[in-house]
Amino acid sequence: MGKSRSILYFDKPGIDNTDAVIEVVYERLKEGDIQSVVVASSTGKTGLKFAKRMAGETNLVIVSSQPGFSSPGVWKFDQKILKELESMGCKVVKQSHILSGLERSFTNKFSGVSHSEVVAESLRSLFGVGVKVAIECTIMAADSGAIPIEKTVAVGGTTTSKGGGADTALVVWPSHCNNFFDFRVLEILAKPFRRETR
Repeated sequence: MGKSRSILYFDKPGIDNTDAVIEVVYERLKEGDIQSVVVASSTGKTGLKFAKRMAGETNLVIVSSQPGFSSPGVWKFDQKILKELESMGCKVVKQSHILSGLERSFTNKFSGVSHSEVVAESLRSLFGVGVKVAIECTIMAADSGAIPIEKTVAVGGTTTSKGGGADTALVVWPSHCNNFFDFRVLEILAKPFRRETR
């Protein structure tokens, strides 16, 4: 016998969906079978919104790009927000993107495409940017030791002209990058109907 669950679908991807995703995640946590929430947040703003709703009630992990992602030596995470998140007991992870990282350097220099970039583009194309980001950030959190390998809520989003925010929430079984194919998407809690067109 199966289990019926509702999925919140958004008409468009992006920041306007953040508050609704926070509520969907908060409601799912009430079931009591999930101890960790991973939230993608480049500058910390989205992470702080989640922290204000659920810090202290879950192992909240905010995952950001590594320093140098946008420009050499620069980490674009807001340092004031970082201190606030840490004071609330949240973990903040800064790490190279698992689905690009070093391999993108080879692609940029020599052309061609790597296996991990094919996986990334497949996730983006088939399911949307938010799903790809949620999966990638959960692996980054697992590789940093910030979450155990057990059922976890993964939150991703799509950056649009309005800015970045959350538009996707999944329940996943994480993996490390060295055993990527053990990763499982168990539930879709929220996602956009459509992906951002290029």
